[in-house]
Amino acid sequence: MTKLLEKAFGFKTGVNSVRTEIVAGITTFLTMAYILAVNPNIFGALEGMPRGSVFTATALAALIGTLVMGLYAKKPFALAPGMGLNAFFVFTVCLTMGHSWQFALTAVFLEGILFIILTLTKVRSWILNAIPLTLKHAIGAGIGLFIAFIGLQNAGIIANSDATLVVLGDVTHGTALLAIIGLVITGALVILNVKGGILLGILATTVIGLFVKDPSTGAAITKLSGVISAPDSVAPIFAKFEWGQIASWDMLAVVFTFLFIDMFDTMGTVIGVSQKAGMVDEKGNVDGIDKMFMADSIATVCGAVLGTSTTTTYVESASGVGAGGRTGLTAFSVAVCFALALLFSPIFLAIPGAATAPALVIVGVMMMGPVVKIDWNDFSESIPAFLTVLLMPVAYSISDGILIGVIAYVILNACSGKFKKISPTMWVLAALFICKYIFI
Repeated sequence: MTKLLEKAFGFKTGVNSVRTEIVAGITTFLTMAYILAVNPNIFGALEGMPRGSVFTATALAALIGTLVMGLYAKKPFALAPGMGLNAFFVFTVCLTMGHSWQFALTAVFLEGILFIILTLTKVRSWILNAIPLTLKHAIGAGIGLFIAFIGLQNAGIIANSDATLVVLGDVTHGTALLAIIGLVITGALVILNVKGGILLGILATTVIGLFVKDPSTGAAITKLSGVISAPDSVAPIFAKFEWGQIASWDMLAVVFTFLFIDMFDTMGTVIGVSQKAGMVDEKGNVDGIDKMFMADSIATVCGAVLGTSTTTTYVESASGVGAGGRTGLTAFSVAVCFALALLFSPIFLAIPGAATAPALVIVGVMMMGPVVKIDWNDFSESIPAFLTVLLMPVAYSISDGILIGVIAYVILNACSGKFKKISPTMWVLAALFICKYIFI
């Protein structure tokens, strides 16, 4: 059994624990299970894409991508259709540009094929390894703030404001109050070093949610509508590609945009979570990066065939790493959870955002560690790093944080005469990123 675990998942006896890896996988799943509810709702705006079919496609894409990550890359990362990318698919490509959802699926499929080519030629690794160590530290911390912000927003602790963009929500009622209770419980469990404390915090908060009411509806926040539900067929959206406009400028622009966002969201997630897991060398290079990128590429192609938007590595994988996950067994456990979700979706979808928000905040705290490695007295390093950390949550984009950080690093060091610090790759990346903001 031990040899099987080592061969299949990169498990090391005496170093890794089966229980810890499984708990970490369940923890990751619970923090990203919201995509099973969100994705069908977003795609529901498009005629011809049944919500039930999208739910099944979402779960299957996550299952396949995460299995490849666990068995091939042997890393504790989970994949699923990406937030932001799904919104770009529906609201920009289809509803704003006026293209069919079949056109958008074709673009996602082509993006995945290009990703496979870029991975095989090691272009993605080349770009990743060219990023300065300071920015890599900043990326990890920025993602920590970003996922904590997502958690606070999902719970209603942070609310929308027309005057100030964001404002503190009503923390004395409903989901915000439940999330605060969950944060206290989860925080205490983590401080006491309880094994699986993050997962226990999620479960405890979910149970408490049965007795806490949503002021707007008067119903309990945790809603259990059933136990078992057979998954809908993906036939209405399976492999529905549209090849007629494959050579058009619109297709080129859409494919490039999908490619750009996915590449740097994935890079940011891999760097940040790998730092937390200790899977980087002294230069900040990520161990096994090519296999992780390949898993991400294959998942995108499979997701497009199934009928959903770009499948990407999830930043919520940090919650599983925070719970101790270090091998492919964690990813395998996440995949099993997605398989179960196909049959027991009413149970999994009953976990409210308020219950997973505390986990995202705690993991955000854990991921802030790398900032101490940044030389804050060297402003040629600290200013780009600070912009990277700051822009991820306030721009609501991992990729924008990275792009602006790279541009700032090159421009500031060039203006101060520190040309030797700037590699040729960084010059090229900065030029491309500037063109991206100007022309796309």
